[in-house]
Amino acid sequence: MTIAEIKSLLPHREPFLFLDGVQRLEENLIEAYRDVRPDEFYFAGHFPGNPVLPGVLQVEAIAQAGILLARARQPQPKKGTTLFAAIEKVRFRRIIRPGERMVITATIQGEKAGVYRIEGKITVAGEIACTATVTGVVRDL
Repeated sequence: MTIAEIKSLLPHREPFLFLDGVQRLEENLIEAYRDVRPDEFYFAGHFPGNPVLPGVLQVEAIAQAGILLARARQPQPKKGTTLFAAIEKVRFRRIIRPGERMVITATIQGEKAGVYRIEGKITVAGEIACTATVTGVVRDL
């Protein structure tokens, strides 16, 4: 899946789109990636001279991958904006730095009436960097 295809299914745009592509898409699994660039705006303040990808952005990347999976498997994706309803079981196990590639894997654990429960993880160079369970809800705003 290309960036254009991702943008056709997700409402996010730069600088808040955290997926660069999808390398694997199955019925209930997505494997997306993000190349963490040194010129990202948040590195100017997190932390100058010692840049670290903020954990909240890692969780956002997992949520975006999960909702992309949900929308990609629907014949006609639901209209609306997807918002967080819950964030649980978050664990940060490895620092992510500029120049590294995040591989984001997500599965949908349940769906009911536009509410999606997603389990995801981020790996970098084969090491687990982050795991999380997130719940997203599709709403018309």
